[in-house]
Amino acid sequence: MSPETGAEHRLAIRRLLDHGTPDRAAIDAFLGEHSFPLIEGMSVTFAWFGEADSVRLRHFIYGLAASQPFARVPGTDLWHLTLELPDRSRVEYKFEVERNERSEWIEDPLNPLKARDPFGANSVVHARGYEIPEWTRFDPESRAGTIEEHHLHSRALGRDARVDVYLPARFRPGRRYPLLVAHDSGDYLAYSGLKTVLDNLVHRVEVADVIVALTYPGNRLVEYADHEPHARFLTEELLPWMSERWPLKGTPETRCLMGASFGAVASLSTAWRYPSMYGRLLLQSGSFAFSDIGPNPRGPSFAPVVKFMNEFRDRPARVSERVFVSCGQYESLIYENRSLVPLLQSTGMDVRFVEARDGHNWENWRDRLRAGLSWLFPGPMGMIYE
Repeated sequence: MSPETGAEHRLAIRRLLDHGTPDRAAIDAFLGEHSFPLIEGMSVTFAWFGEADSVRLRHFIYGLAASQPFARVPGTDLWHLTLELPDRSRVEYKFEVERNERSEWIEDPLNPLKARDPFGANSVVHARGYEIPEWTRFDPESRAGTIEEHHLHSRALGRDARVDVYLPARFRPGRRYPLLVAHDSGDYLAYSGLKTVLDNLVHRVEVADVIVALTYPGNRLVEYADHEPHARFLTEELLPWMSERWPLKGTPETRCLMGASFGAVASLSTAWRYPSMYGRLLLQSGSFAFSDIGPNPRGPSFAPVVKFMNEFRDRPARVSERVFVSCGQYESLIYENRSLVPLLQSTGMDVRFVEARDGHNWENWRDRLRAGLSWLFPGPMGMIYE
């Protein structure tokens, strides 16, 4: 992404400035005539109208300066910034507005499009060519599965563990089903629309009828960072518990571990500790930090991850049969994820890798679910999305 100098930018702004400093009526008309951010080809124009000492764009794109200054139209309270954004990009951002030596980060008041996450919400810009996948939206034609809340005591974790169970709409006790075990399930449900996605893809027979164990962490930075008790909980406690209560197929190729960020680390490390148990892995933007030499640069919470990844890189093992890996090009972890793919392939595992022009966020992971789930657990349609 770089500053725009092309004719498309001049068309949007010059029309406002053709007759000198615009008055309030002209500015109101300009803002009312356009939707913001204003998309013109690859140019994206952000606008802020209001009293301020400075305005900056704060975004979540690794590799681009995280703070981009707006220019003020002289004699007015209109601020603007135009950047070039590659086609099919999706970017979350906020404005940093400084007044009287105090600054605050706010959502873009001219942009109704928001993305929620565990920390609140961000404004979102969709570049030319990006569309929210229709299969992520509620479809009244899709038969709805059900989610049941359960709790079991885990000796491995030393706590009660919440496990919700998703049953597909066509569930029948006399049939047997594959099992998907999801990490960070509360966030997948709340911010990635996981239930809606499952309902739609299963209803359309693009993904097999599947039972999903929706797990919730305690201290996720501990339990997901190559934590032996967590792997033991999933494999020696959760799997038998699920098998006693629901009709599962019970073979490795019908079991999948799924997670994003640290949840992807937990999925891979659990399969590494139990290499004969999980024939499918869905790894999204995994925090697969490693160090070739010197100390770990990502902080103490990553220390167990770095130790695990260094060992895995030294002695890669065939821990599964099929592995789906996705990552955003605009997140710092893209390099670790890219480097992991040939390592996995070298062991004979069947690996599919998908990149997107997006960052480290739940809607990026939502948008990749169709490609991952339809490849790992294809339905009768046998549809695979590149």
